Amino acid sequence: MIRSFELNNFKSHKDTQLDFSNLTVLCGANSSGKSSVIQALLLLRESFFNKSQFDYLDLKSNPVTIGTAKDALYQFSAKDEIKFKIETTHQKMIFDFAIKEPTKTLIPKSSHSFDVDQLEKEPLFDKNCQFISAARLGPQGTYLKDDVVVDVYNQISVTEGQAEYFIHFLQRHKDDEVLPELCSKHVEFTDLFSQVTAWEREISSGVNIIVKDIGILGYELKYQFNTKEGKTDEFSAKNVGFGLSCAMPVIVAILSSRPNESILFIENPEAHLHPRGQAKLAELICLAAQAGVQIVIETHSDHIINGILVQCKKFEEQKGGISKNNISVHYLNMDEEKHCSVAERVNIEDNGRIIYPPKGFFDQFTIDRKHLMGF
Repeated sequence: MIRSFELNNFKSHKDTQLDFSNLTVLCGANSSGKSSVIQALLLLRESFFNKSQFDYLDLKSNPVTIGTAKDALYQFSAKDEIKFKIETTHQKMIFDFAIKEPTKTLIPKSSHSFDVDQLEKEPLFDKNCQFISAARLGPQGTYLKDDVVVDVYNQISVTEGQAEYFIHFLQRHKDDEVLPELCSKHVEFTDLFSQVTAWEREISSGVNIIVKDIGILGYELKYQFNTKEGKTDEFSAKNVGFGLSCAMPVIVAILSSRPNESILFIENPEAHLHPRGQAKLAELICLAAQAGVQIVIETHSDHIINGILVQCKKFEEQKGGISKNNISVHYLNMDEEKHCSVAERVNIEDNGRIIYPPKGFFDQFTIDRKHLMGF
């Protein structure tokens, strides 16, 4: 499990240090460097998997496309080098990359320090790491099939976190047992497919998931709804609300994860979801993190934040949820003078309260309410 991460001279990060926990939450203004934190870790992951032993960073990799070395380097850096420091449960790692040709799409290593024998223990460099981006696909007519991606590499996404293979992944693992801590109590079955359906029903009541294998073309995803008279016809995913299909890869990734083995990177889990659906998704995220799955999310939603705080209070009341000690919340903003990211740790107090939030931390509701009420 990652315990801390430091970025030097990467994009907007001049010198950013972040504590990580079971659940790490990145929030803040647009273009403040949140996605860059996840991108940096994914670039290191790709560098490991390309068998180069971190000889270079590939800035045109499948999950992350940065551009050229000049695009990756902090604009006002005094040195043409990018450095990352990661402290995990097992070791401390330092990755130093030197930029020699700014127009290149790769950056060669300068010097590294890590225990190669411990790398196989790091979830970041394992097949149980999943990335689901803000650019994940909405409802599709058909979903891709690739046995190598799913069976060999155990991945939901290949290209930019689009989650293009999540239906194939769901079908491949549909009979797998879900962690008891994550199982919805509304269904008796604990297999992955049943539990994905149960959690989707928290977003849209009475929904049933139907997946059809259509051979080389991939899979069709359809929905059917329970009624008092029976069931509706089957509806194409394109004819049902976006929220169901956008939330499903997140739910699949979480329910198929394993404690101390999995790390999930999820951007905007709230995409296209009604507030209640966001709160339920926050609940699932918290249950998984408390069970030992490391999850890193980027969010712009006060409903996700409030949902996490509710789960902290539930933990104190011994009603599930997550311990505040297993959460790291970071608010990122920009230093306008240096044009660099500044990260501020947001502390969660007893009863799920944030007493001294940084300026700009999900305060728009308060600002609007004061204006509407005339004070």
